[in-house]
Parts: sequence; C-alpha cells; structure tokens
Amino acid sequence: MPKHSTSTDSKVLDRIRGHRRGWVFTPAHLTDLGSRNAVASALKRFKADGMIRQLARGLYDYPVHDPVLGTVTPSADAIARALVVRDAIRLQPSGAYAANVLGLSEQVPSRIVFLTDGPARKVKIGKREILLLHTTPRNMATAGRKSGTLIQALRHLGQKQVDDKVLATLRRHITAPDRPAILKDLRHAPAWIADLLRPLVVPPP
Repeated sequence: MPKHSTSTDSKVLDRIRGHRRGWVFTPAHLTDLGSRNAVASALKRFKADGMIRQLARGLYDYPVHDPVLGTVTPSADAIARALVVRDAIRLQPSGAYAANVLGLSEQVPSRIVFLTDGPARKVKIGKREILLLHTTPRNMATAGRKSGTLIQALRHLGQKQVDDKVLATLRRHITAPDRPAILKDLRHAPAWIADLLRPLVVPPP
C-alpha cells in the first residue's frame, strides 16, 4: 500500500475512533485528512472490515452494537447533522418528529420530516425514512434553534390540541438562557403560536 494511503488510513481511523459510537459522517467530514481518492479507499477498507457501516450513498456511521438489539440504527438527529455538513444545508425538525423531540409524543415516527433550504429529497435508513421538504425562508428563519422546534411542534399539534399539559411540557424545555432568543423569534411564528409561547418566555412581574 502506498505510504500516503497508509497515512490517510491512520488519520481517518483516528478521527472515527475519536468520536463516540453512533457518529454519523460523510467524506466531507474527512476532506482535510487526504485526497478524495485516499479517503474513499480508507472508507472502503473500513467498511469491508465491518468497523463502519454505509447507511446510504456518501453517508456512514460508526455503529453502536447492543448485546440484545444488535447493531443500532443511528438517531435521526445524528443523521441530520451529517446531512447538514454533506449538503451545506440547514434543517429544522418538523411535524410529528418535532413533537417527539419536545416530549409531546412518545412515539418516534417511522417517517421523520425536516424542513430545509436545500433540495427536497428522501433518505432511507433501514426501516426509517427521513424526508427533507424544501420550505419558505420564513419557516427556515428559526432553523436549528429551540424556537424553531417549538413552532413546528405546535404547528403539528394544532391550536385545538394545546392544553395545560402541553404548555407544562413546553415550559420544562425553556430555560432562562433560552428566553431572549425565543422571544425575539416569535415574530416568525403564526399569531396563535406566538400568543401561546409568549407567556412561557416572559416571566411574570
């Protein structure tokens, strides 16, 4: 094996092992470690050895092995973070997944929806389907922030489904440091959502 390839293999291996199992990554996470071909060759060898797993085209993970469950499917959040790097896009949890992230629903949907400012696409990982939906700049104005997930979760529930239990759950997710940013972002929310969230972020006098 050429010396430069061996060096790239070692660097790629060190980076992968430097992350905890469950890390989802793409060749874009490794571009500083060697040429495109050298990185691709290293990934091919590590995949053949069973150290890493290819989830989809250009998408890999350093898998978690559970003694009972076997090889564990990576979290949607880990996959989303990798896609952000690979495709240079922004993502915002939406729909039932946003509600699940905030504890408003205990069931993780098999079809997970993210809003994006990039192209619409589907990514299938095992039995899980991740759907990226291209959306408006207004919906992406709060992408990647807690306010964005709060707004999208409430959009999914609908105004009539929001009761004291839902508000109490949301309140537990809002810390004092979160409040100024969420309050500022309420201008991007529908009026009814802004009216529900404002009392949760403005402390009583």
